[in-house]
Amino acid sequence: MPSYGFLSTHPPTRCGLATFNSALAAQLTADGTHGGIVRVTDHGDDQRPVPGVVHTWSARTPAGWRDAAAALNAFDVAIVQHEYGIYPGNDGEDVLPLLRRLTVPTIVVLHTVLRQPSARQKSLLEQIVATAGAVVTMTDTARDRLLVGYAVTASKVTVIPHGAAELAGVPVERRTRPHLLTWGLLGPGKGIEWSLRAVARLQDLEPTPTYTVAGRTHPKVIEHHGESYRAGLHQLGAQLGIAHAVDYQDIYHDQEALGLLIRSADVVVLPYDSREQVTSGVLIEAVAAGVPVVATAFPHAVELLTGGPGLVVPHQNPAALAAAIRRVLTEPGLTARLAGRVRPLAAHLRWPAVAARYAALAEKLSDARSPAVSAVSA
Repeated sequence: MPSYGFLSTHPPTRCGLATFNSALAAQLTADGTHGGIVRVTDHGDDQRPVPGVVHTWSARTPAGWRDAAAALNAFDVAIVQHEYGIYPGNDGEDVLPLLRRLTVPTIVVLHTVLRQPSARQKSLLEQIVATAGAVVTMTDTARDRLLVGYAVTASKVTVIPHGAAELAGVPVERRTRPHLLTWGLLGPGKGIEWSLRAVARLQDLEPTPTYTVAGRTHPKVIEHHGESYRAGLHQLGAQLGIAHAVDYQDIYHDQEALGLLIRSADVVVLPYDSREQVTSGVLIEAVAAGVPVVATAFPHAVELLTGGPGLVVPHQNPAALAAAIRRVLTEPGLTARLAGRVRPLAAHLRWPAVAARYAALAEKLSDARSPAVSAVSA
């Protein structure tokens, strides 16, 4: 089996890419396969050494991509997480010279494919795809958007879903009141204010639901705006008269605690403002756990939930959000029907199945490269 070098943010950095990369790396190396992380850090990140990290690429290091590339070239295959905001340079452009310096087969995982990119963003992503050996999107929507809106080679693009933890063995804690849940890093655009307004519309239910908002404020939001968003949510909840029903958990849950929290939910609420989001790890985790989801119509939710294990509502519409939540909580048989739609999806969303597809893609790239390498050696 090939050895894997991973380029990404990585714990203790707290963001979706770091969580994704950590889970994928752990799964691909669980059988003893050699692997190592090239960790990308920004100012303010915890810089202490982390097990499994073979090199740190700091945004403060000029031309740090050179040493990062050298570290990745020590492995048989490089798996690169891509998001515009994590690498140095305008729109994270320093990842491009790194990719061009790699001598090993490379898989680039696209976490964002913008529908209306700037000219720089479009050109950068086209060059990234051209340089990579293979590109992964996590939804059909992202793949279609990439093929229609960008000049890329279709044969390079593979769809592999975002992975999810196995929560089937996690005990279900049933509460005395219906439990609504949103989790993840907080900041403007998460749409929690719409959920609060929806909860206020559900106060006629008996018993009335509780709502948990679990997660720290995003570090970049704190850097620029402090805790003003979170404070505004507390103020809004008080104005709506539902402060007693909302539990703000200002912590970053580990996987065990998060699993217990997810399994205690009657509805996962994803009220995101984004109309661009083609990948949501939170959505995948909720669906794989078998919890009904009510989400706004961001692209990943539309693709996964339409006719599937949840309900999709318009953006910034607390009345529609409340009506959908009410349906899940009160309509006879609806929860069971939604759960039934999860079963065909769940198996291929678990991390072992997802990692197996990355391993197969890596092996395919390695096999394709071997004859060329042999010819050069000869």
